[in-house]
Amino acid sequence: MSKNLHQVEHPFVMESDVAESQRLLEDKDRTSNWKRWGPYLSERQWGTVREDYSHDGSCWDYFSHDQARSRAYRWGEDGLLGITDRQCRLCFALALWNEKDSILKERLFGLTGSEGNHGEDVKECYYYLDSTPTHSYMKALYKYPQNQYPYQWLVEENKRRSRDEPEFELMDTGVFNESRYWDVLAEYAKNSPNDILIRITVTNQGPDKARIHVLPTLWFRNTWIWGCLHEGCTVKAKIKEIDKQMVECWHETLGKFVFMADVGQNGLPVDLLFTENETNSESLFDFPAYTKYTKDAFHRYVIQGQKDAVSPKKRGTKLAPYYILEVAPGCSTTIKCRLTAKDEVVKDPFCERSFGAVFEKRRREADEFYKIAIPSSLSAEQELVSRQSYAGLLWSKQFYHYIIKDWLYGDPETPKPPESRFSGRNSNPEWRQLFNRDVISMPDKWEYPWYATWDLAFHMLPMARIDPEFAKDQLMLFLREWYMAPNGQMPAYEFALSDVNPPVHALACHFVYKNTGRKGHRDNVFLARCFQKLLINFTWWVNRKDPTGNNIFGGGFLGLDNIGIFDRSKDLPVQGSLMQADGTAWMAFYCVVMLGIALDLAVHDPSYEDLASKFFEHFTQISDAMNKMGDGLGLWDQEDGFYYDHLSCPQSNSSKPLRVRSMVGLVPLFACLVLEDEFVQKLPGFKNRLDWFLRNRKDLATQVSYMDAQGASKYHHLLAIPTKDQLSRVLKYVLDEKEFLSPYGIRSLSLYHKDHPYSLKLNDEEYSVQYVPAESNTFMFGGNSNWRGPIWLCMNALLIECLERYDYFFGDSFKVECPTGSGNLMRLRDVAREISRRLTSLFMADKDGRRPCHGNEDLYTDDPNWKDLVLFYEYFHPETGRGVGASHQTGWTAVVSCLLDKLSQINH
Repeated sequence: MSKNLHQVEHPFVMESDVAESQRLLEDKDRTSNWKRWGPYLSERQWGTVREDYSHDGSCWDYFSHDQARSRAYRWGEDGLLGITDRQCRLCFALALWNEKDSILKERLFGLTGSEGNHGEDVKECYYYLDSTPTHSYMKALYKYPQNQYPYQWLVEENKRRSRDEPEFELMDTGVFNESRYWDVLAEYAKNSPNDILIRITVTNQGPDKARIHVLPTLWFRNTWIWGCLHEGCTVKAKIKEIDKQMVECWHETLGKFVFMADVGQNGLPVDLLFTENETNSESLFDFPAYTKYTKDAFHRYVIQGQKDAVSPKKRGTKLAPYYILEVAPGCSTTIKCRLTAKDEVVKDPFCERSFGAVFEKRRREADEFYKIAIPSSLSAEQELVSRQSYAGLLWSKQFYHYIIKDWLYGDPETPKPPESRFSGRNSNPEWRQLFNRDVISMPDKWEYPWYATWDLAFHMLPMARIDPEFAKDQLMLFLREWYMAPNGQMPAYEFALSDVNPPVHALACHFVYKNTGRKGHRDNVFLARCFQKLLINFTWWVNRKDPTGNNIFGGGFLGLDNIGIFDRSKDLPVQGSLMQADGTAWMAFYCVVMLGIALDLAVHDPSYEDLASKFFEHFTQISDAMNKMGDGLGLWDQEDGFYYDHLSCPQSNSSKPLRVRSMVGLVPLFACLVLEDEFVQKLPGFKNRLDWFLRNRKDLATQVSYMDAQGASKYHHLLAIPTKDQLSRVLKYVLDEKEFLSPYGIRSLSLYHKDHPYSLKLNDEEYSVQYVPAESNTFMFGGNSNWRGPIWLCMNALLIECLERYDYFFGDSFKVECPTGSGNLMRLRDVAREISRRLTSLFMADKDGRRPCHGNEDLYTDDPNWKDLVLFYEYFHPETGRGVGASHQTGWTAVVSCLLDKLSQINH
């Protein structure tokens, strides 16, 4: 067989007879619609590109957090720890008031891109604790201060701070001192696909009796006011009271549902408040409102005492039962609600048998499922981290709606967008076909509430373990005609659909194929469908990024943000071109992944053998170019023993290496594949072409390391960019604690550049790269992303995978010092395990109870109500392990569960 992606031996969840696995099968077979409802509600719809109809594309300013409570959204909804159906028609979320704030807490607060000293940043404490793949059971926690939430202080202090200072966080304000806060635990359990039980447990963690107002809010997304004609636009929905504790909800395509609210603390029914999900245009724009009952009515009713703000007729499109709770210190109170299809309503919806017992059953079934999904050989601490990372991955699903044509031209019943729109963001003609209206895995539902295609590929690696069908569907979705442009480009993200990111989608497709079925029983149709569309994308890459046909790729963003000396998404400041070591290596990587896919398909269909030959030969040409072009060494620097970007200068007909030791120079290692002769023998067409190539193209065959047949088995052939010697030299840097190797993984930029920044002078302007281990000190790429030092789990995971492939080929014949200079020789398999161990330690409590990812925050170490809560940050400080950037990046940081799976093999 071809060895491409390392596989972890584990039971497959779809083969299990536990209840959740059976629900996954029922959903796959469409016999039960278990995934109809889920955590698909965004945590931030305001400030997004979708809601931006400004003349200059300033989305943060056009629709602010302050406006969100009063202004209807066009393309989605948001809420606090909420749920919605897969088309975001009917939504449920929490609204809270501590009797101190000037607004209800009904959505998470954070700073905009310009307000934060390191870009946008959520300023809340919330945690995803559990979820099954069908969302039959879900649990999340929000910590709500009892004293006034410091909105203005957070804005002003972060605005005052420089880019060289840390962010000012909610915990820094002291608002959680003396534990004066509420733990608000939201749990959901499905009795059936259309019968959702809701339990809200409010705990007073403070020292005194306190009061909290809780409004479990149900509302319809406004799909009727715009006059739009595309799929999803409907006539106005309705919510009306049918009993003191019960309302009926009607929607044109969703049908009829009943929402029930249990009694209050005094045992009596609580008030049901009604309004409309309509913009308060009089308050916002000094323009008469469509109705006097507007989106912000509950704020005005509860906080300002405006009793006429809500509808006396007990109907509308937005509803909330209004609970006022008094809770003693250390005590809890529970609120019960239920959302049920009308034909499934039970007589006593909140009795123990029909409510409490269902919750207990679903929670127990969740435990049974994760006993299958999470290796039993993990420690209790490792299991906790793995389970919460899966919870975050599943809670990060979001309904995403963006139709370029309608967004550009506007809706019939709304003001016409400015003409500048047609020369601005996402106005390129190739994206006019974009029609996004799906549940999609998000990087982070507050900081990045929009898909990022290369992020999503990494999301599907852990997703394949717990929900194979969703992983397949997501990967196929981005290859479909209403996502992929006609020219083959995949959309990057809403801020710039045409941006270019690393081509990792094929890797994810192949990984999911190999890790969701046993040999001989894998989903070949899925892999073939992906491969056919990936061929189009591959061709786009070659035509777009290798315009000279020399197999050296340059230009474009390529996903590593500020890692280079220039902003790689913009034109160079001088005449010439940038030959990117990672750009070229990514294409070689793309080739070997496509080769691996073609070989797996060729076993069942010989027509794929020709394509396998094509990708084999294309890889050798790219590898040859990387190692030979120009002065005969290509992008390899023989003196330093590292791969660098080169700046090509046409005037002097020469190129200059940009000697920055960064993750860019490690990407060439990723492009490797092991071929076994016994596998190749089964493919006569491929074997004949391979033999001909090796005989007749000795100019390539003798200079590219794929011909190294001195491995652990003489029947193995290694395709790789670096030779064995080059690999050894690069790994000396990788495993040097003074260069890349940190206590918590591999740095994105060598520590060497802390004291030795790289600088280059062009046209009297100085360009430099210096080691910056945490938050970025520039506003490049928004200022909230930094590749000049921090640890990124996604790239570390790719490095680990390639080391395992090299080890499969070389075995005991290739050992390196780890760490460099230690005298401790390891084979590459053990190096991969050591890096995995360091990465996973980011999230593990040490002997003092401190998790490195939480930095020096004592609450997470000392307080029993905080110590088991884990945040999965976007990237990490290499020296301390402190999490940086987005705090809920599950997202690709969920790959920690894959690393723990690998380590479980050692434990076992």
